[in-house]
Amino acid sequence: MKKKREINSVSARTSVVLHIIAIIGSLLCVLPFLLVIAISLTGEESIMKNGYQFIPSTFSLEGYKYIFKSGEMLFRAYANTILVTVVGTVAGTLIVALYAYPLSRPDFPYKKFFTTFILILMLFNGGFVASYILNVRILMLKNTFFALVLPSLGGGFYVFVTRTFFQQSIPYEIIESAKIDGCSESRIFLKMIIPLSLPVLAVNGLINIYGFWNNWQNCLYYITDDKLFTLQYVMQQALRDMQLMKNLAASGSAELQLSNITLPAESARMAMVIVGIGPIVAVYPFIQKYFVKGLTVGAIKG
Repeated sequence: MKKKREINSVSARTSVVLHIIAIIGSLLCVLPFLLVIAISLTGEESIMKNGYQFIPSTFSLEGYKYIFKSGEMLFRAYANTILVTVVGTVAGTLIVALYAYPLSRPDFPYKKFFTTFILILMLFNGGFVASYILNVRILMLKNTFFALVLPSLGGGFYVFVTRTFFQQSIPYEIIESAKIDGCSESRIFLKMIIPLSLPVLAVNGLINIYGFWNNWQNCLYYITDDKLFTLQYVMQQALRDMQLMKNLAASGSAELQLSNITLPAESARMAMVIVGIGPIVAVYPFIQKYFVKGLTVGAIKG
């Protein structure tokens, strides 16, 4: 009994230590985000005078006003980004699953060839010039919605993770029994494989959401029509314009000196972070329960 009590005491102390470590880790993740929110609500002069503070000494919405002054363009960019993210996430997740599923089947005759093919694509690529020529000159994607989606679809690493999940989590005997019952390959994939693969599909979907939501390079490379601009690219432009005005003011531009403009540089920068990250923070809790299972099972070598 004494030994048992000692073991329980050690277990309780270990649990307390682990909880403390988890709380500290959580605070280290949350506090920077709270600091960004506080800076975005602080007046620019207060930031220059007092530095970054968790409690704003001077409350101001100038950073948000500077961002939203573009009005229609910003909301259109938001709509474009949401559409690109939804279409790209669904298409990217489906393409990875469709490629990975045959590779997980022991009866697929060309498995070795397609595995080697995707592995080569992981290790080597043609670079930006080849990608630009393909998308602009051959596929004619410039200034089209598809230019924001197609160049970022797929990914060899996610194919291997998904393939391993299929191999480890879905017994081949289930597929064989479905074939005996007369199910076609498409019906097996849609009715059996997809419902049993929600964890790894959620992981791929979350990664695609992050990728498409934060992507601004495709817009920079392939889009010149402002009606197709995405949120991240519009905010990049706003940041560049603001930096240009600051440089002109510092160099003694007469027009800026006469207008007596105080640009909300730091607060606007942090406000951009809040505007850009908000929807992603809202989506993550709905996918988080699948994330750990899908990533850990799919990462086992098989």
